[in-house]
Amino acid sequence: MNLVRRQFLSLAGAGLTSGLAAAWVSAAAYAQNDFPSRRIHIVLPYPAGGTVDVVTRIVTDKLSDIWRQPIVVEAKPAASGNLAWEQVSRAEPDGYTWAYLGAAIFANPRMYTKLRWSENSFVPVGATAWGPSALVVHPSLPINTVAEFIEYVRKHPGVLNWGNGGKGGSQHLAMASFLNATKLDVATVPYNGQPQAILDLMAGRVQLTMSPVGLVAQHIDSGALKALAVVSPTRVPFLPNVPTMSEAGYPEVNLVSWYGYGVPRGTPRPVIDKIAAGFNEVMKIPSVREALQKHALQPAKSMNADELAQLYAADSEKYAKIIREANIKID
Repeated sequence: MNLVRRQFLSLAGAGLTSGLAAAWVSAAAYAQNDFPSRRIHIVLPYPAGGTVDVVTRIVTDKLSDIWRQPIVVEAKPAASGNLAWEQVSRAEPDGYTWAYLGAAIFANPRMYTKLRWSENSFVPVGATAWGPSALVVHPSLPINTVAEFIEYVRKHPGVLNWGNGGKGGSQHLAMASFLNATKLDVATVPYNGQPQAILDLMAGRVQLTMSPVGLVAQHIDSGALKALAVVSPTRVPFLPNVPTMSEAGYPEVNLVSWYGYGVPRGTPRPVIDKIAAGFNEVMKIPSVREALQKHALQPAKSMNADELAQLYAADSEKYAKIIREANIKID
């Protein structure tokens, strides 16, 4: 082969390679600009029919209408939600597989020692609501305030049982923070979910719990339960006469969980921005905000990707501190 022919083939090959690279970049850019162009899959770590499932469907039904693409919600509550988060952490980072982000996204990697994911496996793309909780007790206890509760427990160490409706959840960690701050001696009774813990509390089999306000407000109104304080930055409209933990003297316990969603790390920033913009658009719809408020949730304000990342990082540090100080471990 002569020199001229070799140079021609070399240049042709280089042109072909350059063309293929340009085509690949163009296709990738188109895929990002065209997002979403197909079905989105959300994997929830909690059972169907629960608050997380309900909130997810309230928001994603509207988002599906706006984007004109189906959004499929799958409940995968096994193994404390760890299977769900592992599944999403290993998904293609293209924006079409989402995970629910809540308190356990920060807690589980610090309580379980053999997980193959952590909160760093995800990037937040949306926040929908804040979930205030309430410290509630059985009405037979002769107390009405947090101060009276503390005094009572100190006079009766080891006698009361608190129903823990979910290891690593925001209610568990808020209670752990409260017990750590007050040095109270109460026994923990674990439950696989808040509903059973609440039923046993009303039956008197346990004497206190920390629960989402939406699950106990009606029982407080009926007198079946007694609320001592709410874990919320401000008083909750459902329970206007119940003080916050800050008002009760324990601001460090105001650990309020938020309902959010994330994608696998490595998802292109244009896709992340588009999803975040979609959530913000939905959260401006009055019917969506009203539906969330009916579940005793406080609708989240609009946040861009950078603001979501800052919230995510701050919560990571906050939960890590509580788990470390309370020495919470599962395996």
